[in-house]
Amino acid sequence: MDSADPKPERRNDLDWLRILAVLLLIPFHSARIFDIFDPFYVKNAWLSVALSYLVVYFLDLWQMQLLFLLAGASTWYALRRRSGGQYIGERLKRLLIPFVFGTLVIVPPQMYYALLFRSAAPASYLEFYAQFFTLRPFDVPDYTGIGFTWAHLWFILYLLVISLVALPLFLGLKTRTGQRITAGLGAFLERGPAIFLLALPIPFVDELLPEVLDKSFFIYMLVFIYGFVLMTHAGYQRALDRFKWLALALALACTTIMGALDFSGVQLADNSPGDVLLFFVENFNLWFWLMAILGLGHRYLTADNRVLRYARDASYPFYILHQTVIVAIGYYVVQWMAAVLPKYLFIAVCSLVVTVLLYDLVVRRTNVTRFLFGMRPLPRPAAPEVVVPSGGTGV
Repeated sequence: MDSADPKPERRNDLDWLRILAVLLLIPFHSARIFDIFDPFYVKNAWLSVALSYLVVYFLDLWQMQLLFLLAGASTWYALRRRSGGQYIGERLKRLLIPFVFGTLVIVPPQMYYALLFRSAAPASYLEFYAQFFTLRPFDVPDYTGIGFTWAHLWFILYLLVISLVALPLFLGLKTRTGQRITAGLGAFLERGPAIFLLALPIPFVDELLPEVLDKSFFIYMLVFIYGFVLMTHAGYQRALDRFKWLALALALACTTIMGALDFSGVQLADNSPGDVLLFFVENFNLWFWLMAILGLGHRYLTADNRVLRYARDASYPFYILHQTVIVAIGYYVVQWMAAVLPKYLFIAVCSLVVTVLLYDLVVRRTNVTRFLFGMRPLPRPAAPEVVVPSGGTGV
């Protein structure tokens, strides 16, 4: 279809899933301050195994992959009413500009707090800001606060690159031949449990294609393409609806096995049967979670209300802002003499409130800030209605 097609109806379930996935970044990144897995920009002296596994480990299995899949689904809607050139322009405006602005303005404060946490910050923020643009040695992580980084905005950069790289494929799938291919695949995957076959490419992509800057770039690209393709034929969604509970059961079983092995500290010999089996379980588990979430979302997240309309616009700026807010609040809270749980809840709740307030009071109010955060401009006020008297002189 060309750009003259009428605007397609929105999928409220996809919007709700995107909103919830972004909101869950608040408990996720707040828990990073207390987890046992990796260092972070600020870290509490006492760590929590419970937060590590129930929040960080669990959400890390599927959260960012879900956001890429939903972005692929949004691309299908976007290309129904845009040409390839229009789509590229829209992606550059909505992704590149917020990425550059966020890297220059939003990210540096969390690096400054990382240095403060390690007692290595310059006397003033301005002195630090000049140092922010120095290149980090490859063996120095960004959470140390040393040198240049785009921090959590890696998602925006990857999404921009993936969107442009996948565009020729998507334009090909828009042709009549492409539509026949996706329709045929949709009809096939609707038969029996065939929808589970989409898990098969994931372990091979994971094993055969390299990471890019320590991220699973090609896994993200694969699920982005999946998101687009799933929108092209109703058979995909019917299959997800039919097998959502089975997918959820498989996801919970795989996650339990993986978490138990990790928690127990059992080390499987490299390339042993158990190691290979675990590798496939880990990769298939991703698709099980995505299937379950898409199916359950389509079933239960259909409401259209003020909360949805507000949060739909807020979710992208919220993503850009949230981690810096968490790090700033966390820097002060970790210095308190308090137990882990009160600290964690305080950081999470305050970060949610502050991020929403920053969006509502600063970002969404002017066209300049909306532009910098990748939002559409404010709607123009309607022209006042002129009432023409039906008769008489009006004297």
